[in-house]
Amino acid sequence: MDVKLQHQQAASENETLTSSSETCPLCGGLGYIKLDVPVGHPSFGKLFPCRCRLAEMERRRAAQLRAMSNLEGLERYTFETFVPTGFGLDPFRQKNLRDAYESARRFAESPQGWLALLGGYGCGKTHLAAAIANYRVERGYPALFVNVPDLLDHLRAAFSPTSEVGYDERFEMVRTAPLLILDDLGTENATPWAQEKLYQIFNYRYNTRLPTVITSNHRLEEIPPRLRSRMLDPDLCRIHTILAPDFRHGGGPGMGESELSSLALHQDQTFESFEMRPELSSEEQDNLKRALAEARRFAEEPTGWLVFQGTYGCGKTHLAAAIANYRVQQGDQVLFVTVPDLLDHLRATFNPQSPIPYDKRFEEVRTAPLLVLDDLGTQSTTPWAREKLHQLLDYRYNAQLPTIITTANTLEELDPRLRSRMLDGSRCTIFAILAPPYWHGGKGQKKKAKTTRSRRRSRKT
Repeated sequence: MDVKLQHQQAASENETLTSSSETCPLCGGLGYIKLDVPVGHPSFGKLFPCRCRLAEMERRRAAQLRAMSNLEGLERYTFETFVPTGFGLDPFRQKNLRDAYESARRFAESPQGWLALLGGYGCGKTHLAAAIANYRVERGYPALFVNVPDLLDHLRAAFSPTSEVGYDERFEMVRTAPLLILDDLGTENATPWAQEKLYQIFNYRYNTRLPTVITSNHRLEEIPPRLRSRMLDPDLCRIHTILAPDFRHGGGPGMGESELSSLALHQDQTFESFEMRPELSSEEQDNLKRALAEARRFAEEPTGWLVFQGTYGCGKTHLAAAIANYRVQQGDQVLFVTVPDLLDHLRATFNPQSPIPYDKRFEEVRTAPLLVLDDLGTQSTTPWAREKLHQLLDYRYNAQLPTIITTANTLEELDPRLRSRMLDGSRCTIFAILAPPYWHGGKGQKKKAKTTRSRRRSRKT
């Protein structure tokens, strides 16, 4: 008999066996069967799990997954009980939270690839992760939801002689789970053993493309490199950085205008007040018109990065401020700050009398819904300053947060680590403004200045 046909026959004969107390007619209760194949066949004489055995193994596996998941205490975390608009959030943070919510729902309906939810304590990432698990379980699909420190404790406990499940079986169950949800990555005790176990899990699931959800309140750059490299694979993993504050604290801090922002000093710099400067050459005028159009486009839909490069006084700060003022009028929260001032603010937090700790100040800047960094390159180029700017921009690059940068430096003069991110055309638009400084004037202003000097000489004579 053909092996495939015999498997099909065994399946049909044993279709109702799982709900019956009778002895399995195929294996006689032994749990294994031999296939009726001729001598010399690769399957001759080998034992194969019977259908009744496979069903029991699957039930046991599902029960173990439910026990480890501990979803009994997380039933309230569903998509229906989640508030995708948050509480008192500005429009940008509302959209950010809803995008994460919609991604989680799509993932729950069709778990494919990886989904990483990052953000501060209480922002809703665990709620969404548990909602995915509850959604799948309610529909009869297995899902393993586990807190990372608890997972490592389960693995350690498997070494105990009294453990009902051996380490190998438990570890295999975790790394091959049909859907694995790892909550609070980064809160575990980072021993070499723990790091190695997590890497083995990540690496296996990465290579086999098994659906995985990860939550963490750590920045991407704080996650161990071997794990982070797999999370940064855009073909596999979708990363959402949730910007909402702690739900338990209502609107939370940072909902008003930041004291760091100097946008109030640029209130008069709008798109309407931007001058086209008729004294410029036709090439410079055309360049300036395209810069204005690029700024308006970004203001309508702030996505990715926009870099304005040009000499001092060419209009790049005016355009950056015009974008910021426009978004504020739309109800968004914007942080506009010159780079030297930003570094001074960060240094000031190291003062014992500072009312704001460094971590909170840095977090405010790196997670700003829209950040405008004016005059990059004018700061003191100390190793500390370079490192802070790299950490800031690296986070916003990976989290794909809208950012505007102005600089008088050429790209070659900037830190290579920053330049490499700016040169990513899929996330960053670089616009070089060719116009000279306003106070130097163009051809018309130079002619006017020459006429004024001639009149002064005439008065003297």
